[in-house]
Amino acid sequence: MPAPRNTLKAALNRGEMQSGLWLAMASPLGAELAGNAGFDWCLIDAEHGPNTLTTIMAQLQALAGTRAQPVVRVPFGADWILKQVLDLGVQTLVVPMVNTPEQARQVAAAVRYPGQGVRGMGAVLSRASGYGEIVDYVTSANDEICLFVQIESAEAVANVDEIAEVEGVDGLFVGPADLSADMGHVGQPGHPQVQAAIAQAHAAAQAAGKIAGTITFDPAEFQALAAQGVRFLGLGGDVQVLRTALVALWDQRPSPERQGLG
Repeated sequence: MPAPRNTLKAALNRGEMQSGLWLAMASPLGAELAGNAGFDWCLIDAEHGPNTLTTIMAQLQALAGTRAQPVVRVPFGADWILKQVLDLGVQTLVVPMVNTPEQARQVAAAVRYPGQGVRGMGAVLSRASGYGEIVDYVTSANDEICLFVQIESAEAVANVDEIAEVEGVDGLFVGPADLSADMGHVGQPGHPQVQAAIAQAHAAAQAAGKIAGTITFDPAEFQALAAQGVRFLGLGGDVQVLRTALVALWDQRPSPERQGLG
């Protein structure tokens, strides 16, 4: 029995738009709600969200009964954390702050077993193999891994063509907030220089036959990003969606004027 098919990777490789939601609340209930809302994927954020291996696993279990495919963003690209997340059964990963082709090669090797990489051989004990039930896991897992490296610094943009060419990197994911800050435009991802850098990264991904990805919290940008070739698109995050809904609800509260008391 081989490793489970990564249907998200397959759809992306067919050129299909796959849209998802950022999960930063470390909540299995939130993950289950999002997974049933219709998203193609949900990303569990362990870089800025308060997630541990235990909370990641709980959200993976919650998402397993939904149509959304799980993705995890690790806090950094160290081999040991990548190995542990993969052993939980994650097949699609986003690695932040990859600035050079050397870093990209290190990460690409860390997520694949020997022959293509250096991933440790502990699958028989892990959730990824069904705790040993998937007997062919280690010989089939590499093909199902989907690796995005994040382009979120001026250095990464300068190296983006070389990073895109690294074997084992499946996609480039632009982080607009960190990129704009690193370029000297804090809080201004819409600045023309930042937008030009983002377009450059998307073009590099397409030229190398890789998947272009990013996230925006502005629905007005969805179509423009699709037109730039983005196929892995974050449509916002759970914290932002919940806060927006709560504020909108509070704004509808009875006021003295509405009660005829003004």
